Amino acid sequence: MKIPMDERRAFVKNHAKEYQKACKRKKEQILDVFVEATGYNRVYAARILRQHGQRIWVAPGRAVRGDIRLRPKRVRPKKYGPEVVGPLIQIWACLDYMCGKRLAEAIPPALEALERHGELDLPPEIREKLLHISGATIDRLLAPEKRKYRVRGRTRTKPGSLLKSQIPVRTFADWNEQEPGFVEVDLVAHDGGSSQGDYAQTLDVTDICTGWSEQRAVLNKAQVWVFEALQEIRRRLPFPLRGIDSDNGGEFINHHLLEYCEQEKLTFTRARPYRKNDTCYVEQKNYSVVRRAVGYGRFVGQDPVDVLNALYDRLRLRTNFFLPSMKLEKKVRIGSRTVKKYDKPKTPYQRVLESPEVAESVKRRLRRQYRSVNPAQITREIRGLEDLLSRLVQRVRVKPTPPRPRKAARSPRPAPSTPKKTSKERRSNSDTF
Repeated sequence: MKIPMDERRAFVKNHAKEYQKACKRKKEQILDVFVEATGYNRVYAARILRQHGQRIWVAPGRAVRGDIRLRPKRVRPKKYGPEVVGPLIQIWACLDYMCGKRLAEAIPPALEALERHGELDLPPEIREKLLHISGATIDRLLAPEKRKYRVRGRTRTKPGSLLKSQIPVRTFADWNEQEPGFVEVDLVAHDGGSSQGDYAQTLDVTDICTGWSEQRAVLNKAQVWVFEALQEIRRRLPFPLRGIDSDNGGEFINHHLLEYCEQEKLTFTRARPYRKNDTCYVEQKNYSVVRRAVGYGRFVGQDPVDVLNALYDRLRLRTNFFLPSMKLEKKVRIGSRTVKKYDKPKTPYQRVLESPEVAESVKRRLRRQYRSVNPAQITREIRGLEDLLSRLVQRVRVKPTPPRPRKAARSPRPAPSTPKKTSKERRSNSDTF
């Protein structure tokens, strides 16, 4: 009867060294016992005992027995060397340091624009490598350059009046429009961490269908400034405005904006309170466009607002013409996992050109504007305005929180002047009355 596998392994372990050091006759005796116990073929049994404790690795063209740790590492020639990493970093910096998956789709049009404006002049072999590089390879090559900062801000949204009962609620799952013009709006506060006083705000407007985004700075969140900035952004959009979706802030939930939407026949909806995901399209632009360029400092007065608007005039060109984004196509739940499928990364400019709802004259105007934009020059102007803006940040004095007073220690209870009477003494005293 054959022995179990664990016993066979124990037999090999106990007798392998003895077999490897034994003479020929002794090896035959060990093999006889091993074959009888395991039922192995004699040649196979001899090989198991002979090679136990050794490792075999395959050298080029032959098998070699020995320690695998001594195997020479296979040297694979590098396809993307420093001559490719340099131009790749330059393109990556011009396109606002995006991830590799989006950058792989953005390199061909950006490279063409940079060559057209004389910013890059690459040999044909390097240019070919940049056009065919994958997103994973981009992330690997740019890993040493990507160790950067990450900061978080605060929300300054205050609930509006009872007027919001007249404005219907719309969640992120309700957006199914296939035509541009339905936008989400939000305000980004530049308060520096203190909500006291007036400070600049940025009105962020993002189209749901194409991802086209526009920003405009205002002095504060007064309704008159927000409404004026919204009208200016409406004139800049390359398609007609059809609907507005906002949060529950009083700067949007007011009679003035509601009457304007009714007169212009615009759909006006709002998100649910305390549900940021209902306005997720504009919320992601609050960080990727506004916070990344402006930061979290405090800006007060007209001068910072003018610089912010000059900055947004450049940012809109880079964001809408050269920075691709991916849109969620479907989401499937498989057990405890959620599998998401995204479409191919495209810029808002490309999505506008693909939309049949946009007039052909508007598309021709956008194509002419696209060919006139130099992404490297735009990036240099953005950095100059960011440096100027950093000098306009107002310092905030935060009052230190006074320490809580410590509780006074309890004084020990004074000892009684007369000793307590025992129960026997109390009974005796009560009997006398």
